[in-house]
Amino acid sequence: MSAPAVVDARGDRCPLPVVKAARATRDLPHGATVLLLCDDPVARVDVPAWAWLRGHAVEVAEAEGWTVYTVRVGCAEPEPEPEPGSEGGGTAAARST
Repeated sequence: MSAPAVVDARGDRCPLPVVKAARATRDLPHGATVLLLCDDPVARVDVPAWAWLRGHAVEVAEAEGWTVYTVRVGCAEPEPEPEPGSEGGGTAAARST
């Protein structure tokens, strides 16, 4: 496995950290890893939300003065299927792009 790509978005403000992460992951294969370094507090909401919408897994770790987001391309756990006859559903279709 190759070394993860590193995207340094420290000093960038919303929406640039997500834009940079999206560009870095665009052509990567399933399972590839990108490390996003970011100090924008809004990214704590934006990056996980973007990753979820795109089907990527994300882990968040605090560093000295910034946050490290480890994004694994296409590795998010799928939502469980609703039980037959139960209410709900529709979120998977609403997410697909």
